[in-house]
Amino acid sequence: MSILDNLFTLNLTTFILILVIVFIFARGVVIIQPYQQGLTIRLGTYTGRMNPGFRWIVPFITEVIKLDLRTQVIDVPSQEVITKDNSPTNVDAIIYVRVMDPEKAYFEVAAYKAATVALAQTSLRGIIGDMELDEVLYNRDLINNKLRDMLDRETDQWGVKVERVEIKEVDPIGAVKKAMTEQTSAERERRAAILRADGEKRAAILSAEGLRQSMILEAEGDRQSKILRAEGDRQSKILVSQGEAQGLRIIALGSRSLDKRSITVLSLEALKKMAEGESTKIVLPFEISSLIKQSAKFLGATEDHMEESDSLIELSEELLGDMPGKDEAISSAQEILKDIEKIETSDVKMISKEKLDPKE
Repeated sequence: MSILDNLFTLNLTTFILILVIVFIFARGVVIIQPYQQGLTIRLGTYTGRMNPGFRWIVPFITEVIKLDLRTQVIDVPSQEVITKDNSPTNVDAIIYVRVMDPEKAYFEVAAYKAATVALAQTSLRGIIGDMELDEVLYNRDLINNKLRDMLDRETDQWGVKVERVEIKEVDPIGAVKKAMTEQTSAERERRAAILRADGEKRAAILSAEGLRQSMILEAEGDRQSKILRAEGDRQSKILVSQGEAQGLRIIALGSRSLDKRSITVLSLEALKKMAEGESTKIVLPFEISSLIKQSAKFLGATEDHMEESDSLIELSEELLGDMPGKDEAISSAQEILKDIEKIETSDVKMISKEKLDPKE
């Protein structure tokens, strides 16, 4: 029994010893990620950096501090800041930082993230305190650049690089925001009124310009119309006058050679028309004797008639004028002579008897 007990005890001790060795070995295994950098501290002494990969250290007496070398985003909590014009405003920001020197980031500052946030809050309060609210709202890029420069200068001794700073939100408190809203509304109304007035002015100018152009065109059209109308009236009067003059010239041309005969025939025709009326009274002209004498001479005379017939008027170009021509006037006169010669002597005697018989 004693031999078995000894073997069991020996085996158990060996197993426990193996477990202890495995545990100790496992405690000494360290894995550094590619984006990390390890700092080795053994018994309170910094022994150096540890590169990424599988590493083994002496357990229990060695400590490995892992620092992330990637760009990290730090949110600066919102805080109330009073601007230069005494306008309380809530401001928050975002900071992008990166560890450049792991030894400084760990040994020079207790917690570089918290220190960076606290420094950003105080710096932001000082920057905005020197600016008015309108400048804060309109100059965010200026605030970002100032804050980044200040933080980068201060955090350089910590081995931290401030890559970028962004003001996330600028939120004035209720009373200030209400006043800003009213101011913005008034400004927009003012701009709208200015634009409306400018539009009305432009519309009035364009309307007046259009009316002026319309009046000018209308006056020009009226002037042209009057000129054309006057020219037409002048041409019409000239043509009418020329026509009347030509008619008078033709009448004068025809009546010059047929003076006595035509007057006699026309007088007899007039007496005939007077006799054909329904009136019982016939008024004879005072010169009826001359008419009778002329009729008798017209009916009985041959030599005088021939003499008068032979003494045709010589056609004058001055009487005819330009229109109608000489040939046309001569032909018109000859036609008139032919029409008069067609009147038979018997008809003339009958007309003279009917008109001059005292019984009737």
